[in-house]
Amino acid sequence: MKPARTPQTFVAPVSWNDLPKGAYYREALEGELKPWFAKMYGFHLLKIGNLSAEINAESCAVSHQVNVSLAGEPMQVRADPLHLPFAEKSVDACLLAHTLSWCTDPHRLLQEVDRVLIDDGWLVMSGFNPISLLGLAKAVPFARRSPAVKSRMFTLMRQFDWLSLLNFEVLHYSRFRVLPWTKQGGKLLSSHLPALGCMQLIVARKRTIPLTLNPMKQSRNKTPVRQAVGATRQS
Repeated sequence: MKPARTPQTFVAPVSWNDLPKGAYYREALEGELKPWFAKMYGFHLLKIGNLSAEINAESCAVSHQVNVSLAGEPMQVRADPLHLPFAEKSVDACLLAHTLSWCTDPHRLLQEVDRVLIDDGWLVMSGFNPISLLGLAKAVPFARRSPAVKSRMFTLMRQFDWLSLLNFEVLHYSRFRVLPWTKQGGKLLSSHLPALGCMQLIVARKRTIPLTLNPMKQSRNKTPVRQAVGATRQS
């Protein structure tokens, strides 16, 4: 598997408006997030990255929402997302709205999120789908100048693997907006061909016990019962 860490430097957009049709992307993402925000609870919601900071989370029951990024507005904490200045298990939910799309080390970022999240904490991630019209645009020279096309795109399966290693349980995933340049995103196409949606969303929770038991490990840890010397079986 190709490593996710890269020495290449990425300049993340300061606002959704820096992306072509960025306002459409934000509105579509907020529509997908709204029913899940209503299910979250706790004390602290961490919105990591400039694009996360602009997501409307008024429907979220977590009242204290903190924006974290190296630059941009509005930010409450200016810090490197790869080195979050928060204590372990101090945050109830984390929002990574297209944060991985401009991250040089996604594994490190997810490890930091795992560190600060409480047990059963929520993780919400979004990004661009490589198997979409935006992903195909990477093969077109003149289209590569678009910030959205230049961003990093990871398949859902690859992100599932990352989350499983950290023992996150994926509760929901979706792909939407097949047509990136229209306001509605191609509703008919999106309903019939959601796999080609240019945007994707993952909602997961941090679990404290292994989601899949390892039978080999269980057999090694199981203490064998030995028959006592001189004991006889009674019929």
